[in-house]
Amino acid sequence: MLNKPVLAESLIVFIIVLFVHAVVWDRYSWCAVALAIQAFYVQFKWDRLLQLGGAVFQFRTAANSGLLPASMVIPLLGIAMKERCKSAGIVYFERFGIVVASTGMLVALFLSVIAVGITKPVPTNTCILTGVAGSIIIYTMKHSLTVSEVIEVLEVLLIFVYLSMILLYLLPRCFTPGEALLVLGGISFVLNQLIKRSLNVIEGRGDPIDFFLLVAVVGVVLLGLFFTVLFIFMDSGTWISSMFFHMMTAVLGLGVIMPWLYRLIQRNPLFWLLQFLFQTQTRVYLLVYWTFLAASACGVVFYQNAKRSSESKKHQASTITRKYFHFIVVATYVPGLIYDRQLLYVAAVLCLAVFIFLEYIRYFRIKPFGQTLRHLLSLFLDERDSGPLILTHIYLLLGMSLPVWLFPRSCAPKGTLSGAGALVPYSGVLAVGVGDTIASVFGSTMGEIKWPGTKKTFEGTVTAIFAQIIAVALILIFDSSVNLNSSYAWILASVSLVSLLEAYTTQIDNLLLPLYLQIMFMA
Repeated sequence: MLNKPVLAESLIVFIIVLFVHAVVWDRYSWCAVALAIQAFYVQFKWDRLLQLGGAVFQFRTAANSGLLPASMVIPLLGIAMKERCKSAGIVYFERFGIVVASTGMLVALFLSVIAVGITKPVPTNTCILTGVAGSIIIYTMKHSLTVSEVIEVLEVLLIFVYLSMILLYLLPRCFTPGEALLVLGGISFVLNQLIKRSLNVIEGRGDPIDFFLLVAVVGVVLLGLFFTVLFIFMDSGTWISSMFFHMMTAVLGLGVIMPWLYRLIQRNPLFWLLQFLFQTQTRVYLLVYWTFLAASACGVVFYQNAKRSSESKKHQASTITRKYFHFIVVATYVPGLIYDRQLLYVAAVLCLAVFIFLEYIRYFRIKPFGQTLRHLLSLFLDERDSGPLILTHIYLLLGMSLPVWLFPRSCAPKGTLSGAGALVPYSGVLAVGVGDTIASVFGSTMGEIKWPGTKKTFEGTVTAIFAQIIAVALILIFDSSVNLNSSYAWILASVSLVSLLEAYTTQIDNLLLPLYLQIMFMA
């Protein structure tokens, strides 16, 4: 029997795909539609494999495969970016958007082929659909990409294959197939971009903050892989191992990551970062304000743990308590988006690196803080943290930051897009900070009418839509750079579709929802 929530989720994704291509219909639209149809069929094969335990790796069990919603994110982002940059006349980034779309399609197709290949008996109809979709995508790529672009797409696919085999083996039950596609596909693309730019460094070309993002992401991932392999052969919880961890972190940071960044930006990274952070008085005020909010978040963690100690050892933070952090993140990002987006960009990269490094300390039980972090963060676990890693807070940061990082600055005259595109950097704030938070709080406290097959409520979804519309109105009042040009109907449709997706998806909504809202706004 078909799963009704999965069917509803798939229908919403199909509507988003058709909405986007109603605006930007071209040869890539046929590829996207073909990919969506075959992903819809293949995701049921993945779901069956997960239920029977027949998947190659151990995936997160409390959710469906999520192949369809994840498969469409990177291709749609690339297509929307291509159209925006084409309108702005920026040929380089128009071609870059085509490469992003082609890469996303090929990686998603590869994951579909894996599912079809390990399903017994072989699903004939699904094989035919996958073959047809693959033929359309490869034919379009052949007539759209140059030889160097084809090589780049294949490089990302190769990195994705090896990275998937390593990380999915080392980190069981941390991802669904769809989440693995998004996270590992993104890391693969970032790693390939860093290698490409490192081999073709031209002095004075490229924004240092873009290089900073690439090096930071690749650096923390390589650091994690290094210590994961190392601690297979030694106990990570001893003082000797902990001292070695801190020493090797310093060696790799100062001896590999810093020189790598120096080669790209052609200046001392530490001096550049300090100069950047304290360049203006506004930045100093923002940094002081963000420090206060970070201290407040730490205070919430310590208070809730003290409450657990006094009440019960089995006490878990409520949904409303966990949403405190959403409110804090909104209070963090909104001033940065209004007053200094470049500072927010860099601060988010630094925060991501710190979060991942602290997760390494917790996961490997590195002294003196590893066991303390395990105790403090265990209070905020939910069903999505079923693997060895705690990723929900990292996903929250990514969901808020990705619209800022992926905003096509080079294709935006005067730093902002026209129409609904002006809200692209606010996608995370609207989808996760406002919509998801309000839906969860009102749905859990006042909701009575449940959406069929889910725990989410009609009242929560409707309240989330209204809250996001109010938030858009407040953005218009306080951010003078936003000019919607009467695109209110498109904004309402975008917010409504993404809110419905939040009601039905079992994937990590902190990661998925902002990306879909960004796609709708960019289109």
